[in-house]
Amino acid sequence: MGGRNETNVMFIFLGFPTTAELQLLLFSALLLAYLLTVLENLRIILIIQTNHSLQNPIYFFLRNLSFLEISISVIEPKTLIDFFSQDKHISFQGCMTLYFFVTFVCTEYILLDVMAYDRFLAICKPLQYSLIMNHQFCAQLTRGCWMCGLITSSIKLSFIAQLSSCDVDKINHYFCDISPLLNISCSDSFSAELVDFILALIVIMVPLCTVVISYICIIFTMLKIPSSQGRQKAFSTCSSHLTVVIFFYSTTLSTYAHPKVMYTYSANKLLSVLYTVVVPLPNPLIYCLRNKEVRFALSKTFTCTRHT
Repeated sequence: MGGRNETNVMFIFLGFPTTAELQLLLFSALLLAYLLTVLENLRIILIIQTNHSLQNPIYFFLRNLSFLEISISVIEPKTLIDFFSQDKHISFQGCMTLYFFVTFVCTEYILLDVMAYDRFLAICKPLQYSLIMNHQFCAQLTRGCWMCGLITSSIKLSFIAQLSSCDVDKINHYFCDISPLLNISCSDSFSAELVDFILALIVIMVPLCTVVISYICIIFTMLKIPSSQGRQKAFSTCSSHLTVVIFFYSTTLSTYAHPKVMYTYSANKLLSVLYTVVVPLPNPLIYCLRNKEVRFALSKTFTCTRHT
């Protein structure tokens, strides 16, 4: 089958082919998850922004993480509309907005790595922590995260944009992810697949390795603390971050860090739902429930709102 002029290409999302009753149930669940994700992360951003007690480096990074969680869920409105829309088409140019989604995901990998480095300094080098993690350095680290995400997504999408699609116009997914686009290409996609696979491994595995190294150092430092109360206090400062890292890395690693021959539509759709919908949802709750300072700021804000 020959390729087509990409300016005229229109794709159709197959989404989740189920019964009408299950479609309604799935729509309700996704809508609730999307609204809660946006509202909870917005609340975290506002609380950190307005509370002077939450101006430490870790909360500066947490505010950026909450913004990324909202941004990653940007694909959800189109998915929700497609549940009841007769027109499930999207243009090739519309699919290239995947650039922003890939940028957000790649940036979050590296930001979680930076947050692990912050916890390493706070626990292993407490006397040097405030000197190293000043506001200027935190801002530079955050800009570096965004630059890495932008560069990675630019390289990935530049290769995908060169592919020509076959006469098959159906995408067996609920958004324009990279793997489904590679699968419907009728041109030689070896270079695009190789670049996508290598960059996925670099962006996922390099930060993951440094996160693991950071936590190994943290564990050894905590074991040297004589009192169990001291060890528990040290662990409580990084338990929230560690939980988020495990959820996010496990789902995205299963989705992206494998070659095309290992790709299966049903499994990848399920994993995509996990890291675009399920994982961002509990993150604010994890940080709120496990962090005394955030809980106190929340209760203080609620009390002030109630009395006004």
